[in-house]
Amino acid sequence: MQNVLLNVKGMSCSHCVNAVEGALKEIGAKGKVDLEKGTVAVEFDEGKLTVGAIKEAIEDQGYDID
Repeated sequence: MQNVLLNVKGMSCSHCVNAVEGALKEIGAKGKVDLEKGTVAVEFDEGKLTVGAIKEAIEDQGYDID
């Protein structure tokens, strides 16, 4: 398993947390959002997912990644 910390712009409420964490779950990753810091810690199997696919799943929810 690999871990990555992403800076995500536009998250401000529990709906945002659910949207981001839900999108990650759908693609087989585990995510933990920190609203105060504007980050999401992601754990994933690097044999099945790429960081690019993770970023795309979050961006598809309407958020921007630094």
